Amino acid sequence: MGIPQPAFYIFKCEQSAPPGMPKPSCVTPATQDLFQYLAQKLMQEGIMGTVQPIRTSCMNRCSAGPVMLVEPGHTMYAGLTKEKIDKIISEHIIGGNVVEEYVIDAEMWDEPISPADMQKQMGR
Repeated sequence: MGIPQPAFYIFKCEQSAPPGMPKPSCVTPATQDLFQYLAQKLMQEGIMGTVQPIRTSCMNRCSAGPVMLVEPGHTMYAGLTKEKIDKIISEHIIGGNVVEEYVIDAEMWDEPISPADMQKQMGR
């Protein structure tokens, strides 16, 4: 039997705005340990083998940060804290139910557009 693929990937934005930049940032002194917290929580729950946490750079939702994307499902969680991460792991990752109250606003995370449709919009 082969090694099973992960059931979930959690992409956690680890981008910090350069000094002097006015834009919001997913990593600040107050939130810089969230990735480590996420990984430790997955280990404590004994699910690290099937839930893969991944550090990413900017996912273009800076104003809603800190953010992380759960796949499958294209679920973007915003305004993360350790408490929110705990609930997301217990209710979504283990329990199977998206924690709607922590999901990014639909305004900022509308339905995806296919690459073919995007090309049409661009007049290609």
